[in-house]
Amino acid sequence: MIFTSARLALSDLLSPPFRATLWKSLGLTAVVLVVLWFGVEAVFEWLAVPFLTNLFPDAPQWVDQAGNVAGWGAGLALAIGLLFLIGPISAIIAGFFLDDVAEVVERDGYPGAPVGRPVPLLRGIVLSVKFFGIVILGNVIALALLLVPGVNIVAFFLVNGYLVGREYFEFAAMRYRNEADAKDLRSRHSTTIFLAGLLVALFMAIPIVNLLTPLFAAALMVHLHQRISARHGGLVGLDDPRVRVADAPKADRAAEA
Repeated sequence: MIFTSARLALSDLLSPPFRATLWKSLGLTAVVLVVLWFGVEAVFEWLAVPFLTNLFPDAPQWVDQAGNVAGWGAGLALAIGLLFLIGPISAIIAGFFLDDVAEVVERDGYPGAPVGRPVPLLRGIVLSVKFFGIVILGNVIALALLLVPGVNIVAFFLVNGYLVGREYFEFAAMRYRNEADAKDLRSRHSTTIFLAGLLVALFMAIPIVNLLTPLFAAALMVHLHQRISARHGGLVGLDDPRVRVADAPKADRAAEA
């Protein structure tokens, strides 16, 4: 079940809808980083020049240019830090597109099952912030434990496997269920979800490829949720007008499990 879900999620990443979402996510990430770069530079110039002028009122003219130097220096430091910022920022931006990703997987992969309802806007924002926090936490743990041989890698996978598995599975489940039911389902299948989360953590550990983590994790957990639900009678009978049955004439890949 887990490996079938992971295999299907990987194949989903190559589909046109996923590629479109990826480019939108990376494009918005680039815009945010550029705005942040110029913003930091402007703030340093705005603060540094008056500060130095007041601190050294009789200083030579070149001191007035120190603010510009400080601004460029801050911009350079931020540019170097892009390697650490791209992942977290792309994660929070991609979080706003997860419903689109989930709908594609549900509609195309499970035409005989209902398509879930989008997560409410406020809840979606909360989830995006939580996804962002997970990525930050994972990076902080990895950084903090770099000097602890044998512990850093294990801690990285255990913590991220649990957190990523929990949050993304609940996201997939809440497209059909209320939050309490989603948490209950996750609790009853905690081992399976944790093991699936470890696969996502492995994905997170690969540079560059980890930019695809939100899309891969969402697709994997949607597949996993469909399969777990199928073992308990499926989803077609859910009584919610916002949950609709897909009508695509494709074979249900759930049978592959």
